[in-house]
Amino acid sequence: MSKLLHPSIFKKLNLAVRYLSQQFHRHSNFGGKKNPPLELLKLRLIHSLLIVSGLSHHSSFLTRLLLHCVSLPSFPCTYAVSIVDRVRDADVFTYNALIRGFSFDPQNAIFVYIRMRQEGVLPNKHTFPLLLKSKSKVPFQIFAQAIKFGFGSDHFVRNSMVSALSNCGLIESARQVFDEMTRKDVVAYTALMDGYVRNARAFEALELFLEMRVLGFAWTRLLLSVLCVLLECWAAFGLGGGYMGSLLSREELSETFMLAVLLLTCIPRVCKRFKDVLLLFQEMLVEKVEPNEATLASVLTACAQLGALDQGRWVDKYIGTRILELNSVLGTALIDMYAKCGCINKAFCVFERIHVKDVYPWTALIFGLAINGDAMGSLNLFSQMVSGGVQPNEVTFTAVLSACSHGGLVNEGQQLFSWMGSVYGIQPTVDHYGCMVDLLGRAGRLQEAAKLIEDMPIEPSAGIWGALFGACMIHKDYELGRIVGNHLIRLQPYHSGRYALLANLYSKCRNWEAAANMRKKMNEVGVEKTRGCSWIESNGVLHEFGAFDKSQVASETVYGILDNLTAHIQQLPFLLDASLLEF
Repeated sequence: MSKLLHPSIFKKLNLAVRYLSQQFHRHSNFGGKKNPPLELLKLRLIHSLLIVSGLSHHSSFLTRLLLHCVSLPSFPCTYAVSIVDRVRDADVFTYNALIRGFSFDPQNAIFVYIRMRQEGVLPNKHTFPLLLKSKSKVPFQIFAQAIKFGFGSDHFVRNSMVSALSNCGLIESARQVFDEMTRKDVVAYTALMDGYVRNARAFEALELFLEMRVLGFAWTRLLLSVLCVLLECWAAFGLGGGYMGSLLSREELSETFMLAVLLLTCIPRVCKRFKDVLLLFQEMLVEKVEPNEATLASVLTACAQLGALDQGRWVDKYIGTRILELNSVLGTALIDMYAKCGCINKAFCVFERIHVKDVYPWTALIFGLAINGDAMGSLNLFSQMVSGGVQPNEVTFTAVLSACSHGGLVNEGQQLFSWMGSVYGIQPTVDHYGCMVDLLGRAGRLQEAAKLIEDMPIEPSAGIWGALFGACMIHKDYELGRIVGNHLIRLQPYHSGRYALLANLYSKCRNWEAAANMRKKMNEVGVEKTRGCSWIESNGVLHEFGAFDKSQVASETVYGILDNLTAHIQQLPFLLDASLLEF
């Protein structure tokens, strides 16, 4: 039995825990810029004070400790669970806080819920949205539990269910849940619209937008979601441009605010019009609109895609003059930009400047080493990250598997792929299978790659089949390549590149008739080969050029040099297959 505390000590403890509660809200809203070891040290000190004061079993105090714990950038899972273990009568708020902490780990989130029920604690209406937001692969079972405890009609639960089903690709089920809702708010419409877009169903997304317009939802509340969906429709099918224009012209919406919103998320993510992003950013600066963190990250993404190193450096300096501590978001964008522009040493310098190193800057640097040809460096960095207590995510594994693929590290790649589920509880996605097919294909293990595709628990994408086709071409397995190539055309009948590659395969087999028929079929279907396009930065100016483009001032000189280089390379003794130079 603990001794009775003096009221003044109790008051100080209450103030200390209230401080942590305020820190939690600040971290949740703004991402947190404090050093996590320092924050964790403060948390442990207050926890120790609670223990020696005999309050270590007090659920109210420990729930606030737990909320602060789960808000730290590197969530200390074991320590958080140990806090719950000390609570004598943990209530639903305590368990909800722990489920929130496992938002990145759906399996453990479910285990926490099971433990809660075994302890006889009843869930509340916030429990099920937290479980659904953990990206669990069992949304129907979670929803069944919500119905069992009387929360099936709660609109927060329903909104989360729509979002969860959309994320799992179960868009028809998401629509059914949406249609059964008696109260549909902005969040519900946004979740379903985003689901349609994610599943490449822009027409349905646009229809939903029109329905929202008829129902008279406030434009300002819908602004971001509506613009994103309209841009998705515009990018995919050329739909929605007129509605987007009417939105932009409405008097109550600030033009500069609209510009910032477009730049913030839509154009780089949806339309891939990165050059327009830089032009819009320049216009923002002229209009004296102060860019926020997300805008700067979008601009850096555009610089990375365009190879615009000078402009990326300018943004880096701009950030340095306005932000004292480089956070994870901007640091990750800077690392990505420098790495894709070939400045891997600068990427390392940025990494060292980041105050809080969570999984994102680590992953960006692992990717950076991979694309710059240092596969072993990527794996070593991955080991450093894990040994430092940072949990890898899906994108991290895409990065290291890509590094293994480019470095020919087959055994290492297979080991990492097996660790995803067995060690880290991460379900492989299409991207991970694509990396493995590419890894095996580059190594010439084509039958293993084909077997992996056959055994995939999810539908293989065209990109995966394309990786196998490319490997068939490299290793001259033209029979398997022919089968894969025809399957690709059935999957993507309007993709010009699929016809061209299969025609090239027939040409290499000297099957001229089949090659001619393939090009004839391409014309019959009405597919035109998309012209290749690229950019180069010179003296801070971006120049765009395409295949066979002769509009540039020095085009004749460039093509002359290219012809000379091609002729010279074809005469080199180490070139085994001059046909690789055909394009």
